Amino acid sequence: MQPLSCRRCGTAVLVEKYSLAHTSVQWPDDSRVCPEFAERVAVSGRPATAIIPTCLQLRDSIEDAVRAGVLGVQD
Repeated sequence: MQPLSCRRCGTAVLVEKYSLAHTSVQWPDDSRVCPEFAERVAVSGRPATAIIPTCLQLRDSIEDAVRAGVLGVQD
């Protein structure tokens, strides 16, 4: 897994790209530090769980890192 920071908030995660369609993300810190997750929880009134599929800004950060060659794909 490679460290990567979200371009929106700077939250650091660990990322592994197994293929262009398969990405694994680990949150070393509490995922509630993500502003997008916090906003979704505030709007829904429900606690943060694995049901929140992804942070769109983090997904874009990962895709940009792949395009730039910073993050490799194992495919």
